[in-house]
Amino acid sequence: MASPNGRVVAPSQFPPAVDSRQEFIKRELDDEEERIEVGVGIVGGGPAGLACANKLLQLLADEQVGGPDVMERLGEVPVAVIEKGKVCGAHNLSGAMMRPSGLQELFPDSEPKDWPTYGQVEKDSVYWMLSPKRALPLKPTPPPFRNHGNYVVSVAELSRWLAEKAEEAGAYILTETAASQLLVEDGVVRGIRSGDKGRGRDGNPLGNFEPGSDVTAQATVLAEGTWGHLTGAAIREFDLAADREPQVWALGVKEVWKVPRKLERVIHTLGWPLRYGAKHKEFGGSWIYPMGDDRVSIGFVVGLDYTDATVSGHDLLQQFKTSKLVRGILEGGERVAWGAKAIPEGGYWAMPKLSAPGMVIAGDAGGMVNVPVLKGIHYAIHAGILAAEQIFEQLKRGSQDFSGYEQAVEDSLIGKELYESRNMKQPFAKGFFVGGAITNAMVISKGRFPGGRWSNHRDAESPVEIGEKKDGYPKPDGKYTFDKLSSVYITGNATRDDAPNHIRVRENVPREVAEAWAWMCPAGVYEVPEDAPAEGNVDVIVNYTNCVQCGAITAKGGRLTTPEGGDGPLYQVT
Repeated sequence: MASPNGRVVAPSQFPPAVDSRQEFIKRELDDEEERIEVGVGIVGGGPAGLACANKLLQLLADEQVGGPDVMERLGEVPVAVIEKGKVCGAHNLSGAMMRPSGLQELFPDSEPKDWPTYGQVEKDSVYWMLSPKRALPLKPTPPPFRNHGNYVVSVAELSRWLAEKAEEAGAYILTETAASQLLVEDGVVRGIRSGDKGRGRDGNPLGNFEPGSDVTAQATVLAEGTWGHLTGAAIREFDLAADREPQVWALGVKEVWKVPRKLERVIHTLGWPLRYGAKHKEFGGSWIYPMGDDRVSIGFVVGLDYTDATVSGHDLLQQFKTSKLVRGILEGGERVAWGAKAIPEGGYWAMPKLSAPGMVIAGDAGGMVNVPVLKGIHYAIHAGILAAEQIFEQLKRGSQDFSGYEQAVEDSLIGKELYESRNMKQPFAKGFFVGGAITNAMVISKGRFPGGRWSNHRDAESPVEIGEKKDGYPKPDGKYTFDKLSSVYITGNATRDDAPNHIRVRENVPREVAEAWAWMCPAGVYEVPEDAPAEGNVDVIVNYTNCVQCGAITAKGGRLTTPEGGDGPLYQVT
């Protein structure tokens, strides 16, 4: 049904009670004997953070040949990686189609056969989905979708491999450790405060309670991935987004299938089941990648500025799977993995300033994703390398001014390529066809035409109404199409039933907003009570222990904060 009286409301009108600078910045450090001291503290065990750790340790090892100056200054724990998941990679999810340049630079003596990949791409196909039964091939393959020479990977597996390399080189990797606060003293980032463990639902300590600790560092790298908890606090504390466009986001939902027939090509699609009209603001598409001889990665991505409250990334993926194209690939197979993650799509103009005294930001936390070409993993690795080089050089000088990292990123392929695609997402606010035509002109001219700076608006500022998108979703059969809760189950989600709530939302909001959250969340976290009124405000049920920490709620009007270390999914092949 449509919203009563055609009413539309924006989720941004109902912000949660969160003060990042007040809650997530700690300004007084514990006594020295109570601190954990490390040389460089890296928050996040994904590609950006682990690339930084590996490169730093390479630089330190090379330096020791001529005298261990910086290594001595960094102390007993020169490089520490703080990762909230059970293992590195536990919370990592992507398509994932990786350009090789990052690993080639990080490990120049390695060969692709040494990397954790599912092989190199040899064939591409792109389809415009006209309907469930009709898929029109786009030939020749549009330039943004050409992947010849790239590698299919599981980013979860890639992170575990990078973590092994870092540990072998001497990194201390602290898993199941949440970074809950940023330590800031006299305008300089001094490290992070780790989160408490063993608090109950009410926040009171349980019998196994362990308080967090101040982890001080001479340099802090925020490589938290999408919707970084401390990155958001740092952006506000140091005003890092003052002259930038607001970041905008998409949600990707992914499955991995074991299939009876090998897929010989990489496939992308546009169109159905999304609608074309500008009023719907439905932007996105799908991927289908081969993972070796007997597995397939399939996912659907949708921008989070849509206006129909019943748009659901998870259900769009299930609907997409009912098409003739997909059934021909998956039929007779078995789903073996599922997951979801938010993706920064604001591009060049939405990247924050990437440093503050004592700190740098790398990877998805800094918005380093190229939307037109669907790439970000190699940017994360390159950013980690650049961060390590800048930190090493400045620490040699006894300085915590890492602002040179920003220019290094700007001068690298990250800055150059993101600048060329700086306005690629914004035109789709005009609808699929008009937006596609403008974007093609931008691709051909490498962003010069139409030029200028196109503005973004926050996803939560898009008004939502209860529309009809939900009417097309298939009923889950548990074999080929699936509900949200059974999907969460196969992630290995380990959140305690009595853990404190790490999600902030207004719990009494207009029904339109409540429905938007309930449909949007791929994990069934938000629920509208069956006896809730059809109009007006409703009380939202928050099943926070279901959360797979995708981050979409922060884009759509709520706020994801850091859960207890070790909580959340345990992704294996996503």
